Amino acid sequence: MNQLLLTQSPAMRGAIYMVLAGIAFAVVNISIQMVTMQMGMSSTAAAFWQYFIAISFSVPVVARYGLKSLKTDFPVLHILRVFFSVVGIQLWVAGLAHVPIWQAIALVMTSPFFVTLGAVVFLGEKPGISRWLATLVGFIGGLVILEPWADGFSTYAFLPVAAAALWAGTSVLTKKLTRTEIAESVTVYLVALLLPVNALFAGFGGGFAVPGMEALALIVVAGLLTALALFLSARAYEVADASFVQPFDHLKLPLNVLAGFLVFGYAPTGNLWIGAALIIGASFYVIRSEQNNASEKI
Repeated sequence: MNQLLLTQSPAMRGAIYMVLAGIAFAVVNISIQMVTMQMGMSSTAAAFWQYFIAISFSVPVVARYGLKSLKTDFPVLHILRVFFSVVGIQLWVAGLAHVPIWQAIALVMTSPFFVTLGAVVFLGEKPGISRWLATLVGFIGGLVILEPWADGFSTYAFLPVAAAALWAGTSVLTKKLTRTEIAESVTVYLVALLLPVNALFAGFGGGFAVPGMEALALIVVAGLLTALALFLSARAYEVADASFVQPFDHLKLPLNVLAGFLVFGYAPTGNLWIGAALIIGASFYVIRSEQNNASEKI
């Protein structure tokens, strides 16, 4: 009876959705690392086929809303948003081809701090001193994980950070567009433009070749689970408050650490947990600050 009541609770359903999304993303990341690191597939081809499969499930969205949703007063912002999103995807997959999964996941979690910077530049927001300090703490956490002073440091580690910055730009532009644009327009532009731009990267990055049936199977799994994970994340925020489900999103770090250890034998350094603690603590503050600002405007 108690278990039934828990699953009927919107908050608990939201938490379950977010945890399942984290598990799905962990399998996606492991699959991408296997086809790029071990099987020699180019990161641009892997990104194209992963999102080709995932976005195929969004075709009904485009068909449902039709050409009327493409009407906009800000076509340049839509294109720039998709460009940020696609380049972020390309850098993320390229990072997975060279960087241990635990390091990549921890570094991409710096995205909320780039959102703070982007909101100042593009939205004219004026964060208080405490939010600036939280942003600084978050970037210090990323620096601790990067360890640029260590002998084994690789510049490839900057790829997840660059992806985090670009995805933050996508979030900021989404906020700006949704002030005047309908949500359907934002969705359709992303779906309509993501594949062609990914195709350009694949075309210039070595082609679309998939090295064998095993790699094909892993890419299909990655694409299907990407679509599932995006759906589960959206459902989590739909059925429960963001402030409640956000901590469950941070479970993606230990989930990916565990997956990387089981599949590749990656063992994170102690600095990971120090840096991650700084990033997660600061990101909680930034997210809570943003929620308070939003409630004040209502």
